[in-house]
Amino acid sequence: MSKTSGSAVWSGGIKDGKGAISTKSGALKDYPYGFASRFEGKPGSNPEELIGAAHAACFTMALSLILGEARLTAEKMETTAEVTLDKVEGGFAITAVHLTLKGKVPGADQARFEELANKAKAGCPVSKLLKAAITLDAKLES
Repeated sequence: MSKTSGSAVWSGGIKDGKGAISTKSGALKDYPYGFASRFEGKPGSNPEELIGAAHAACFTMALSLILGEARLTAEKMETTAEVTLDKVEGGFAITAVHLTLKGKVPGADQARFEELANKAKAGCPVSKLLKAAITLDAKLES
């Protein structure tokens, strides 16, 4: 079993308040976040951006494992996870995540690449955590 952590500090009200996000590894240390960075496009981070980065990383690692099981090795894979936050009854919810994957995998064809990518999408621990609809576009590059 593996455990790690992230933390957040917040001071003030929802609109005028300020927060800071940190990770156990130190990759983020007191990185600012707040209402303006979450809803108004201002500098700083937000929870959805962090979930997107975590989902993209988890999915891409899972796909690397699945490719290896199929005796394939990626030369390069790039994944973006677009996270949708919507106003719903009772507040806000992450309603969707769209994964966009570009990969260079010698020996793979598009159909096999999509099959393995969909397996990774379903099996990645972050995908399993999210209740949102998760979609995928996988493009194999030559």
